[in-house]
Amino acid sequence: MNEVEQVFLDRTCYKFLDKPVDRSLLEGIYDLVKLGPTSANASPLRIIFIQSLAEKEKLYKCLAEGNIEKTKSAPITAIFAFDTKFYELMPKLSPNSLSLQKYFASSEEIAVDTAFRNSSLQAAYFMIIARSKGLACGPMSGFDKDAINNTFLSNSNYQVNFICNIGYRDGDNELPRSPRLDFHEACKII
Repeated sequence: MNEVEQVFLDRTCYKFLDKPVDRSLLEGIYDLVKLGPTSANASPLRIIFIQSLAEKEKLYKCLAEGNIEKTKSAPITAIFAFDTKFYELMPKLSPNSLSLQKYFASSEEIAVDTAFRNSSLQAAYFMIIARSKGLACGPMSGFDKDAINNTFLSNSNYQVNFICNIGYRDGDNELPRSPRLDFHEACKII
């Protein structure tokens, strides 16, 4: 089995070791994430890493009951958010296509759709790279979106996409892997 296969064979993590994740590791992961392709180089992902106990306590109030213990176990929980006004940075990110800034600014629907889609891509890059660096990930969507936005993102143009616990795995997964769709069930060549 090669390294790429191992990254995808790794499982969602529900229990983490009581071991901190170095800031330099998170920075190194992001430095690779930012190189991944996005539409028009929009790069709308914004990440808030929740590490302190005080901030985690606020986060627990935003979570579905079944996600609280998992999150308490993790040394870091990332809020993967998207900047609804990512296009304001287009002069830096796409200087040869300045008309794109006007295009995205002309429609909130187009901007949010683009930001959501591309931040999802970037967050997936983050999890894949994190796994390749020895971290375990526990992505979740069991939370109150409005509570997360109001508690952590209210003074910004950011909106939560999903959250993800990050750290070092503690033991094996307690649940067997759920089935997946086969190629013929999920794909069609036309």
